[in-house]
Amino acid sequence: MIGRFLAHARRDPRATALLWRGEEVDYGTLLRRAQARRTRLHRIAGDGPVAVPAVKSPETVALVLACLLERRPLLLPSATLGADALERLYDEAGVCAVLDPADTTGPHTDEEEDRAHTGPATPPAPPTGRPALLLTTSGSTGQPKIVPLGAAAVDTFVHWAAGAFGIGPGCTVLNYAPLNFDLCLLDVWTTLAHGGRVVLVEADQALSGPRLLALLDAHRAEVVQGVPMFFRLITDAAADTATVLPSVRHAVFTGDTLPGPVLARLPRLMPAARLHNVYGCTETNDSFWHEVTDAQAEARTPLPLGRPLPGVDHFLTDDDGHVLQGPGTGELLVSTPFQSDGYLGAAAAAQVFAPHPSRGGARRYFRSGDLVRRHPDGTLTLEGRTDHQVKVRGVRVNTQEVESVLLAHPDVTEAAVLALPDPVAGRLLHAVVRRAAGHRLNSLTLRGHLARRLPRAAVPSTVRITDDPLPRTSTGKVDRSLAAQAHFPQGEPT
Repeated sequence: MIGRFLAHARRDPRATALLWRGEEVDYGTLLRRAQARRTRLHRIAGDGPVAVPAVKSPETVALVLACLLERRPLLLPSATLGADALERLYDEAGVCAVLDPADTTGPHTDEEEDRAHTGPATPPAPPTGRPALLLTTSGSTGQPKIVPLGAAAVDTFVHWAAGAFGIGPGCTVLNYAPLNFDLCLLDVWTTLAHGGRVVLVEADQALSGPRLLALLDAHRAEVVQGVPMFFRLITDAAADTATVLPSVRHAVFTGDTLPGPVLARLPRLMPAARLHNVYGCTETNDSFWHEVTDAQAEARTPLPLGRPLPGVDHFLTDDDGHVLQGPGTGELLVSTPFQSDGYLGAAAAAQVFAPHPSRGGARRYFRSGDLVRRHPDGTLTLEGRTDHQVKVRGVRVNTQEVESVLLAHPDVTEAAVLALPDPVAGRLLHAVVRRAAGHRLNSLTLRGHLARRLPRAAVPSTVRITDDPLPRTSTGKVDRSLAAQAHFPQGEPT
């Protein structure tokens, strides 16, 4: 990937690489900034990983490119992660330095950056087994897990994505996802590797349908990828303005199931676009790909996962762990050419990467935790989760782990975390907490307690506190269904 970026930047340095807050950063400037930031890496003792908080900006992109040029493993944690969780990630990854993207110590002007243009014409080969990127999961189990990706895995994905979605010189691609999301392997890194233009969506634009729609229209985006909430926001905004986006050639929805009413509106908003439903996990990257037909868009029915990407293998297992043959529902296990070899840190002990149960061999498959139905004609559809994980704004969250963090507070005696429907996000988390007798615990204190320990998506939108016992099942467990009926009788908070 980095070799392709270098070649394009030197071949066409005046071509636009990034669009951000009205600024156009061309490839030559972006390369000079990346080369200048390499001097910061040279001052770091040792060759261990560095961490760059994923604050979206051209400076962060340049710093990531600098790390790739130096073949320095890079951890990209969420910029919204709590301090305690960040420190644990740094320890598990063996981070030797944390670089602030806003600190542009060193050359800044084009003339100064030209003097900093040092290093070989092509990046050195990476040491065997050395990862290029250390991505993180969303923190569905309370603490995000570190997912190392090798340069070969990244290169293979970048090559596939460019061909699949026609990303080449001058192609404009919208980057909606935060920079720490694996979605950016398509939005940002595939685009920069093939000479395209990346439109970076600011954090304060991400929840505004009108602003997102205006951005798409103004820059004539050709490839658009996002979670269902993104498409709901822009289709709602377009309904109020009758806006049409004729420039979009490919619209890719991923991260969760796209609601039927939203899917039905997309052909009117993007009349020239091919619509794609893509399934994948951070650990494996994209695995299945389905192009939506006009009839499927109008039917508003659940979409199939589609066909495996080139080089992808998969199977389903039943409750006993046996490979499921023929129609039926089971857990999906998948192996891709773009996947991680396994987690770093404490999560490495998790038995989620394993060989095929009957064929054996060196190939490793990832246990997705997703329940998938294979229909008689071979079509696969997503049915749900094998555990208590839910998607919140496209991020997978484990409600039981959020409850565990709540119960770790000394003034909490019971807790129930509920994933309730939301008209914009699809689902949001809400919590009901019983406080210890005689204490004056409030929701503000609890939200601070959660924010220090969990990713933002795992912090409930509403925390209701009660002095009464929570309802329980006959086995003594908190009855979440009854708790929801008692505290959110309309299905969502008012």
